[in-house]
Amino acid sequence: MFLWYLANQNSFRELSDKFDVSQGAAHKVIVEVLDLTCLLASSFITWPTHCEKRTNAVLFRRACGIDGIVGTIDGCHIRIQRPPVRGGDYLNRKSFYSILLQGIVDDQGKFIDIFTGPPGRVHDSRMLRASPFFETWMQYMGQYKLLGDTAYIAQTYPFIITPKIDNGALTVDDQQLNARISRGRVVVEQAFGCLK
Repeated sequence: MFLWYLANQNSFRELSDKFDVSQGAAHKVIVEVLDLTCLLASSFITWPTHCEKRTNAVLFRRACGIDGIVGTIDGCHIRIQRPPVRGGDYLNRKSFYSILLQGIVDDQGKFIDIFTGPPGRVHDSRMLRASPFFETWMQYMGQYKLLGDTAYIAQTYPFIITPKIDNGALTVDDQQLNARISRGRVVVEQAFGCLK
């Protein structure tokens, strides 16, 4: 019932009809499984230890040729029904209602940090500033960095390496760096694809 609820965003009335339970029972099941999932999340989504960071950096170096990378960051839209209160805030640039999920993944596509909840209209950069990770990034990152897309301006976030915007005047070195960043970032795109 929980998996069906996540996949289809049915109301509790629809769940009660589909699974032949009362609406109250459907609500109770969903809330209990959500509580358990939140409780267990910290066992599975953990920031790497110092040793794991070194290993990630070596593996990212092999994958994209950039030193000192422990992960890659991106945001993704999770489709929802229009909320009755302030629903317009959840309408994203792709013209559907969503909440945002920020994920940081390691070289294997394993989530090492997540933050969710801002409305779909919010920009990835603003979501990062609102996340608990941002408040303590220096403690987490040390000398390491993340790979990100152009939503994260490198001057604003010194711990994220971003591609240079192609305005037609990129040097060959800049184009090669952009290609290496893209090769490293593909893992977060694949992680979100698997999640969805």
